Amino acid sequence: MKFAQRIQNIQPSMTLAISAKAQSLKEQGIDVIGFGAGEPDFATPENIKQAAIEAIQNNETHYTNVSGTNALKDAIIEKFDRDNGLAYERNQIVVSCGAKHSFYNLAQVLWDTGDEVIIPAPYWVSYPDMVILANASPVIVDTDQSSGFKITAEQLQKAITTKTRAVVLNSPSNPTGSAYTKNELEALAEVILKNKLLVISDEIYEKIIFDDFEHVSIASLSEELKQSTVVINGASKCFAMTGWRIGYLAANADIVSAISKLQGQSTSNPTSIAQAASVEALSGKQSPAEIQKMVVEFKKRRDTLMDRYAKIEGVSCYQPVGSFYSFPDFSGLHGKLWNGRTLNGSLDIAEFLLEEAKVALVPGIAFGADNNQRLSFATSMEKIKEGMDRIESALKSLHA
Repeated sequence: MKFAQRIQNIQPSMTLAISAKAQSLKEQGIDVIGFGAGEPDFATPENIKQAAIEAIQNNETHYTNVSGTNALKDAIIEKFDRDNGLAYERNQIVVSCGAKHSFYNLAQVLWDTGDEVIIPAPYWVSYPDMVILANASPVIVDTDQSSGFKITAEQLQKAITTKTRAVVLNSPSNPTGSAYTKNELEALAEVILKNKLLVISDEIYEKIIFDDFEHVSIASLSEELKQSTVVINGASKCFAMTGWRIGYLAANADIVSAISKLQGQSTSNPTSIAQAASVEALSGKQSPAEIQKMVVEFKKRRDTLMDRYAKIEGVSCYQPVGSFYSFPDFSGLHGKLWNGRTLNGSLDIAEFLLEEAKVALVPGIAFGADNNQRLSFATSMEKIKEGMDRIESALKSLHA
């Protein structure tokens, strides 16, 4: 079978692959603790589920407008106004089958052969591959723990060429849990506007923040910047609705029109029932309290992990201010011996911990950072403590 070159140019999602491998081992009866989850381990709130049931009972089970129902678009518009101080019209909103679908659609309508898109590393695994699928080139700019894993204005300016079309920002970040302050965004905004770039602002984790950190959307800094920004968000993370597959973006009407045309020839509308549930998620009076319950628990888990990392020789970790991920640096263990084999990178460390500790992590190389591992704390406190016990025990078995 001959396959198209485009599919040969990309890699499978390593986060999904790790989760699948851990699940396969569990099905074989092996007790594996998985830290790979990219979704909250909470149930979708009852009011949201009830809204979906009512939609079914009311026969809201047919095609909707390709770009989303007016009811959901209005709820999204209200959300942007309430939470971000941003004003949009219906023709500036398009609802898709998850925030990943939103980014994919955007890449397909905006970029072509020869275009460059700047992506700070560590990055969410799918950004580069979706740029490649659009025949464009991802330009990776490395950041590290010393800068809070955030790109600076100077780094951004240095990466720009005549082929640069856009820069991707993910705040709060998957995989690092870092987030940009208003001052940091203002510095980046100067470079973006001076070079007439589009900024893709992925804000899917905006509500999962800790330590009184204030989330700021870069689009809210000025009207000029708003015109140069595509904001991506969705219901998946904040409302524990990953399986419902609802994402959305806000942009100028021309971009939204192009995406709607593409979506009309691919998926058509997102599921009508999930859209009805998402109206309740965004507008329901219970939603802020439900989100806060999750955030309180996530912070407890984060704090436990940070305490444990601090006690492991050779491991350090930036303290995440958002999301439900930690991204510890295991490079202090590189060069250690395991069964006569030298551990030289994140793949080796991940394999060692899966084999010896029966703990599944996602290797940092999947995110463009080979010194690190991603550990999601979207799992129970009991599993976090047991998993860290196993990791500590396994690491003590390594030899210099």
